[in-house]
Amino acid sequence: MSMGDFINIQPSELKFPVESRKQSSCSMQLANKTDQFIAFKVKTTNPKKYSVRPNAGIVLPNSVCNVTVTMQAQKDAPPDMQCRDKFLVQSAVAPNGSTNKDVTQEMFNREDGKVVNEFKLRVIYIPANPPSPVPEGDEEGNSPRSSSAEEEIRKSALSEAAWAAVSKLNEEKASAIQQNKKLQEELELLRKQTRHGQGAPVSTIVVLFCLLLGILLGYFIKK
Repeated sequence: MSMGDFINIQPSELKFPVESRKQSSCSMQLANKTDQFIAFKVKTTNPKKYSVRPNAGIVLPNSVCNVTVTMQAQKDAPPDMQCRDKFLVQSAVAPNGSTNKDVTQEMFNREDGKVVNEFKLRVIYIPANPPSPVPEGDEEGNSPRSSSAEEEIRKSALSEAAWAAVSKLNEEKASAIQQNKKLQEELELLRKQTRHGQGAPVSTIVVLFCLLLGILLGYFIKK
C-alpha cells in the first residue's frame, strides 16, 4: 500500500482452485488504517462469472472487512490454466457514521476534486488437487514406507521361527529327560536284582552300555 491509500488490500492476486463443474472461492481483506470511515466497491470485468459478498460497504476506522469472491462452476478448466479476468476495488472517504446501506455509486465519482483510490487485482487459476510429493525410494521403486513394512514382516517371520525352534528344543529336552529317568530306573532295578541274585545275571557289557548311554543323554541335556 502506498502512502495516501485509504485501505490495504490483501492478497494482491485472487487465486481460485479450478475443478470442472465445481465452484470455488477465495477471500480478500480490506484493512482501514485511517481514522476515517472508508467506503469501498468491488467491480469485475466478468460479473456473470463471479459473485462478491459484500460487493460494497463501509470499513470502519482502524478496522478490517473480509470480502468473499466466488467463481461459478465452469464446464471445463482452461487447458493452459490462464485467466484474463480482473477485479477493481475502489475506495473513498465517507461521512462519519456511514453504514453499508449508505454506500452509493456517487461516492466513487471523481468530481469536485474528490479522491478515489483504485486497486486492481488479477485472477490466477491453480489446480484444485495438486499431486502430492512422492517420497524417494530405492532403484527398484520401493518407498521408505514399503521398505519399513517389509522389515517388520521379516522381523515377525524371524521371531516366529525362533519361537518354533525353542519350542522344539524344549520338547526334545523333556523327552530326553524322561528317557534318561526311565533308563536310570531300569538300571537301578537291574542292580538290585543282581545284588540279591534275582533273575538272570546282567553282563558287564550291558551295564557299561547303559551307563555310557546315560552319560551321553546327560551331556545332551546340559548342552
